[in-house]
Amino acid sequence: MYDFFKGTLADKRKNAKGSFFSIEVNGIGYLIEVTERDFSAFNIGEEGFKFYTSLIHREDSMSLFGFSNKETRDIFQILLSVSGVGAKMAIALLNEFDACDLISFVIDGDFKELTRAKGVGPKLAQKIILELKDKLMKTELPRNACALPHNQAVIDAQSIMLSLGYDDKEIENALSSVVSTLEDSNNPEEILRKALTCLSM
Repeated sequence: MYDFFKGTLADKRKNAKGSFFSIEVNGIGYLIEVTERDFSAFNIGEEGFKFYTSLIHREDSMSLFGFSNKETRDIFQILLSVSGVGAKMAIALLNEFDACDLISFVIDGDFKELTRAKGVGPKLAQKIILELKDKLMKTELPRNACALPHNQAVIDAQSIMLSLGYDDKEIENALSSVVSTLEDSNNPEEILRKALTCLSM
C-alpha cells in the first residue's frame, strides 16, 4: 500500500515496544517502527527524509515498519515469509545484523551467528536458513548495497542524483562502487562528486 514516505523527521522515541520515528508528510505525521541502527543514524528535524515502508495488517491493528533503504525493507518482508517469524522477530534480526550479513549467514548456513539476535534460538535459526537459503540465493538483492552508510549525506546525494534523472538502479550501483573510496562518508558533496564521476564513465 505504501512504498515510502518522504518528509521531515518530526520526532523519534523509544519505549518498551520498540523504536519509532514520526515522519511529517504534507502536514500528516506517520508513526513508523524502525531498527536500532536507523534510530541512531538520524536526527529530529532532518528534511528530505525518505524511508521505505512495510504495512503489517492484523485483525486488531495496523503497523508501519520503515527502513532507510529498499534492500533492508525487502529482507524484512522476506523474513516474514518464514513461519514463526513475525515483524518483531524480523526487526530483532535487523537490529543485530545489517542486511548483507544476514543474507551471508543464511546462504552460508551459519545458524550459530543468527542466534546472536534477541529471541532467536538454534531451532528457529536453522528454520530460517532452511526456508530462505534457496530464495536468497536466487534473489536480485545486491549484497554490496548494504555496505552503504545509512546517513543523511547518502540520502542527500541520492536525492540530487534522482533529480538529475538517474534511476534507482544506476544510483545504487554508483554509490556501491565508490563507497570504499570515500574519505568522509558524512560529506554529501564528496559522495555526489565521486558517484557522478562513476556514472559519467
